[in-house]
Amino acid sequence: MSAPPGVILAGGLATRMGGGDKCLLPLRSGTLLDAVIARAAPQMGALALNANGDPARFDDYGLPVLPDSIGGYPGPLAGVLAGLDWAVEQGADRIVTVAADTPFFPTDLVARLQAASAGQTHPLVLAATPRGGEVTKSMKGGLIRHPTFGLWPVALRDDLRAALRDGLKKVVLWTDRHDGRLAEFPVNGFDPFFNINTPDDLTEAEALT
Repeated sequence: MSAPPGVILAGGLATRMGGGDKCLLPLRSGTLLDAVIARAAPQMGALALNANGDPARFDDYGLPVLPDSIGGYPGPLAGVLAGLDWAVEQGADRIVTVAADTPFFPTDLVARLQAASAGQTHPLVLAATPRGGEVTKSMKGGLIRHPTFGLWPVALRDDLRAALRDGLKKVVLWTDRHDGRLAEFPVNGFDPFFNINTPDDLTEAEALT
């Protein structure tokens, strides 16, 4: 199975980080986005970035910049839709998405997502990890779902567009509606889906590098 195109989701408002482009914050000798690209590129085909506003600020990365086609910042599903519309131009039947603020996601992300989709008419899979002591709204079957890390079918893009226009924002409501599956990833030492939301998180990420 060929590597699907990948879309890096960076269309949020980053309010807990004070606004701006969280993915351009420094990490190691580069930026958060550099770290995410380094993880994504070996696993995926063509790469694109979902971001809103002036795309010129990402010129140095050489990636197509895909704005949300649904206004009002409705959340990551709008970025998924932008990626699915772009994938049609690539001749692809699916995409994988990753979050731009999560620099340590698994190096076998795509392989596990695709394996979990075996037998599905429309490949739709979210990444998940075993829960710790906490109970969250993202849980299902004892697993914590990571809704910005998923495998998405181009065939359902118009259904997703209609759902967003009807006001749907929560990713798992839409994936559950279409019998989405979960791909479980182990947590060895720290959560590979640790995402950077605050300045303290960024400090912690530096310590993990």
